[in-house]
Amino acid sequence: MKQRLQKILSDRSIASRRKAEEMIRSGAVSVNGQTAALGDSADPDTDLILVNGVPLPAPAGYIYLMLNKPRGFVTTLSDEKGRPDVSQLVADCGQRVYPIGRLDMDSEGLLLFTNDGAFANEMMHPSHEVQKTYRVQVSSFSQEGFQRLHAPVSLDGYTIKQPQLRLIAADGRKGTFEITIHEGRNRQIRRMCEIAGMQVIRLKRIAEGTLALGNLPTGKWRYLTGEELNKIFTAKAPQPLAKHD
Repeated sequence: MKQRLQKILSDRSIASRRKAEEMIRSGAVSVNGQTAALGDSADPDTDLILVNGVPLPAPAGYIYLMLNKPRGFVTTLSDEKGRPDVSQLVADCGQRVYPIGRLDMDSEGLLLFTNDGAFANEMMHPSHEVQKTYRVQVSSFSQEGFQRLHAPVSLDGYTIKQPQLRLIAADGRKGTFEITIHEGRNRQIRRMCEIAGMQVIRLKRIAEGTLALGNLPTGKWRYLTGEELNKIFTAKAPQPLAKHD
């Protein structure tokens, strides 16, 4: 819902309304890449509002966290088959949060959670094409198969973009590499490897957009830092229209 900018800044504890009006007049506030003017309104849930180039802090009650998901857990909040689900691993965060995106039961690694629905929808929207990097261990490895991963391939009638690949190790018929993809088709990497004649032994997401899993222990979670959130919101900011003479 749209509100006057000075009210939004006051509600987020940036400044009093009077001080916020001064900040707007000075050009310190922008909305979606455009310098704001006094009297402008914005929707704090959907518009990117910056003050001196820094995104607004999240409103009280919103939390954002990262889990290092273990294998054997389904990415749902409950499972009709009684399998372990990821909600059990973040139950001690103090609020009901929801996973952003998915990792299949046999996959592990970085999985984001939030109770901010607008943020989750933005992150998952196909137009953002958030890059995701995985470390993959395969059997039946071959250099020919590895090179085939570079070739365009169609999944579900969709031709995926060429992934970025980095070979880490090759030992006989086993190999380990990192792959960065732009989409999130169902079991995409496993299916790509099958087409290339390789079988995935282990699949771990190690990065998503500007976020890295780092040394977060398996099965543990942590809050995203203010710096991490700033990078995410800045990356999502619409670019200002080019000016033409």
